[in-house]
Amino acid sequence: MLNMLLFLLIAVGGGLSATWIMIERGSALTTEINGPWTHWTAAGRLDADPYTRAHFARHALLPVSTALIGSYQATLDSEGRPLHSSCEYVLEGPEPSRGWWSLAVFDAGGKLIRNDAGRHSFSSDTAMRAPSGRVAIHLARSARPGNWLPTGGAGRLVLVLQVEDPHDAAMGGAANSGDEPNVQLPSVRRIAC
Repeated sequence: MLNMLLFLLIAVGGGLSATWIMIERGSALTTEINGPWTHWTAAGRLDADPYTRAHFARHALLPVSTALIGSYQATLDSEGRPLHSSCEYVLEGPEPSRGWWSLAVFDAGGKLIRNDAGRHSFSSDTAMRAPSGRVAIHLARSARPGNWLPTGGAGRLVLVLQVEDPHDAAMGGAANSGDEPNVQLPSVRRIAC
């Protein structure tokens, strides 16, 4: 009887753990990982799998269809360390060849970070570019020259990069004729901590 109870506890615990991992992190079947960036491939689509739907429901998010906007999320830097407001980061990458994009920073609860500058995001319309066409966006508690997003005392950070029509608006590359977007994502480099 004791063995049966132990087996049942292990089975239920294992099943719940596997389900939690699939909903929180996804798998190769539901997400694409590119460096620190995660992209839920079926977000906002009618044919989305139950884990993708549960992920967005759990976080109270209303995803836009991946056929229209590619949404990429990062909670780690390019070296795999958790993003935290006590550190300073720079996001660097080529300017998108065409199409609209935006980058915003949130706290771990998914809320915008309050700051005196009232600055929460940059987009292809507002970001300053280097003469080479590269874009650099700094994340730091105190003001930085150029593209700066304040992180205040938010603690853990979440970056959200959205690219309009990722099938045509490839960042740094040509349009992709396949079903999956061809997007070159910026690096997230920690400068100081």
